[in-house]
Amino acid sequence: MSRLTASFWVSAYRKRLELHGIPCFVVRHGDDTAGAVLVKLNTLDGRAVVHQRSFDLMTGERAWIVLAEGDEADCDATVTRQASFDPDLWVLEVEDRAGRHLLDEEGLG
Repeated sequence: MSRLTASFWVSAYRKRLELHGIPCFVVRHGDDTAGAVLVKLNTLDGRAVVHQRSFDLMTGERAWIVLAEGDEADCDATVTRQASFDPDLWVLEVEDRAGRHLLDEEGLG
């Protein structure tokens, strides 16, 4: 099965968020074709959650898992660390007080 390019996935994800009135910003533009994507959910209260896509070797499915959660500054430090060893990394920041990120919706895995 062919995979979507990173830039195509990012564009589609941002559009879906836009349809729900959820702001999303590209904080770091990674490799257009094969870059990994981190999604930082900023709840605008000093807290954040960083999600990364993971591959389950047992099922072959892709799923979003929590890479870091807690104080926003700590989450930012985690993102900075990841970016330091992955030059192709995309970083998206979603801002939503209600904590919506839509990553658990159909088609975004």
